[in-house]
Parts: sequence; C-alpha cells; structure tokens
Amino acid sequence: MAAIDPITEPSKADVRRAVRRYREDEELKPYQVELLKLQRHLEAHHTRMIVLFEGRDAAGKGGTIRRVTRYMNEKHYRVVALGKPTEEQRTQWYFQRYVAQFPHGGEMVLFDRSWYNRAMVEPVFGFCTDREYGDFMRGVTGFEKDLVRQGTVLVKLYFSVTKDEQQRRFDRRRTDPLRQWKLSEVDVQAQEHWDDFTEMKYQMLRRTSTAEAPWMVIRSEVKHLARLNAMRVILSSIDYEGRNLDLDFVPDPKIVVSGHHELELMEAERIRSGRFTS
Repeated sequence: MAAIDPITEPSKADVRRAVRRYREDEELKPYQVELLKLQRHLEAHHTRMIVLFEGRDAAGKGGTIRRVTRYMNEKHYRVVALGKPTEEQRTQWYFQRYVAQFPHGGEMVLFDRSWYNRAMVEPVFGFCTDREYGDFMRGVTGFEKDLVRQGTVLVKLYFSVTKDEQQRRFDRRRTDPLRQWKLSEVDVQAQEHWDDFTEMKYQMLRRTSTAEAPWMVIRSEVKHLARLNAMRVILSSIDYEGRNLDLDFVPDPKIVVSGHHELELMEAERIRSGRFTS
C-alpha cells in the first residue's frame, strides 16, 4: 500500500505573500464600501456613469476592475470588454457598438478597453487606416463633451507600466498555467512595438485630455497601489451621500497624475534623452 504524503507545510515566502494579500485586501475594503454608497447614489439620482480602463497590455486594468466591482451590486453595473468588430460593425459609425453598451440611469459601465482602441492598438497594428485614425482623433473630444453635457459621468483612467515590468508580467503569463490564457498574439508583439505605443499614448493624451473629459494616469508598477488609487479617483468623481469623512480620498501624487502633467513629464524626458522612453 502506497504511503500517503504528509500535507506540505507552506514556506515562509508563501506565508509572507498570504499576509501581504490579506493586508492589501483589508486596506481596499473601506473604499469598496464607499463604492457601494456611490452605486446607491447613482441609482437614487438615475445618474449614468462610465469608467474607461486603458493602458498597455499587462498594465493591470483587469485586476483593478475585479477589485472595484468585487462587492458591488451586480444589478447596477456592467463590465464591457468588446472583441474584434464583425464585418457588419465595421461598416457602422465607429462609436456605434460602444454606444450600444452605454449605461441607463442608475448604472455604471466599466469598459475594459474602449473606443480608445482606435487611438492606440488599431493604428499600431494596422487595424485601421490613417484616415480612420484621423477622423477618430478629430471627433472623439466632441463626442465626449456631448456625453458629459447630457449628464453622464465619464472617468478616463490610463494605466502606465514600465517596459521591464510589462516583460516580467508577460514572462509570468508564459510560465503560469493559470495565466497563460491572458497571453495573446498582440501581447507577444507589444514589447517590439513599445516605442510606437508610447508615441500613440503621447498623441492621445495631447489631443483628447480635455476639461470636460480629462485623462488620469495611474502608475501601475505596484498593482495594489494602482487599484487603491483608481478607487480614489472614481470615488472623487461624484459627490455622493454618506461619504466616510475619515477616509483619505486624495490620490497619491506619486501614483496618479493628470494627463496634462504626464505630457509635461514625457516632453521633459524627450528633451533630456532625445526620445520618449516610458
């Protein structure tokens, strides 16, 4: 009769990771309570809210969305992650398939990538023409101004990760069977197109960060801090009832910067080194 292996005791590293994750989860919980209050406010006032999650592959968008929605009422939010457009959709007005997913009164919709695919991914990989890209960049600010003017709360988050950290996360996806599904063909090419994406990021921030619909850039090297500060930005976008005044809602300036400040940093970087490097 084969001997039964004893239960393997967790290593010290496993224990440290478990303790760290517990502490991180506990730090998020007060903000997750506030998100429930925000949901109730949206429902009570029939307010529509859209949150865009943009950024490079492996920048931490999906993980942040999961933490934001973890305890939220499923009846009053949706996560939208659209795939490739169908042939029929390609003949429609570009924004049409996104508008079809917009919230009704009292609902929050979180876009895991949005219409800004046309500002970054599509031009880099040749999925749109130069004219389609130009038409989008000229029209998107007016589209968003109308959206906000008509009462929709629009929050635009761009998750920024370094090239080395992106590569580390890709390597983990390759070797971890629980994460391999996340690695797409586009991901595989992301590193070689790093500079192209950086230029598209610069143009997007320069041309589409407006007073009505500004970009907020979130440094996502440390995933927990990115998630915590994304929650702070979302919660600060609406003056809802019952806010916990003992909680710190001010985003950490080392983690969150405005789109305009990010442009200043990128331009200073280009002057110093002759090129964008982030």
